[in-house]
Amino acid sequence: MFALVMVSVGVAAGRAVRLDGAGRRALVFSGATRNSLVVLPLALALPPAFALAPVAVLTQTLVELVVMVVMVAVLERRPVTERRPVLERSSDSALDPDAA
Repeated sequence: MFALVMVSVGVAAGRAVRLDGAGRRALVFSGATRNSLVVLPLALALPPAFALAPVAVLTQTLVELVVMVVMVAVLERRPVTERRPVLERSSDSALDPDAA
């Protein structure tokens, strides 16, 4: 569920700030990836009453890994389209500093 939400948020945020395809991909992957292994030492240090905490952290990491593999497979089919900067697309020569 988290990955689906974060992919949607990443795509929307990338479009809102007009990132190119590669930038949107980076934003989506950064948002959907959590650093759960950073928490693992803390989970291992918990008292025995919380013995399942490390299992939960590792399970979350494995699920995240599967999601990342699926995302790579899906995004690999879609080519990254490089967009030219707005100034290059503009037909208004007043905006182009090299048009003088």
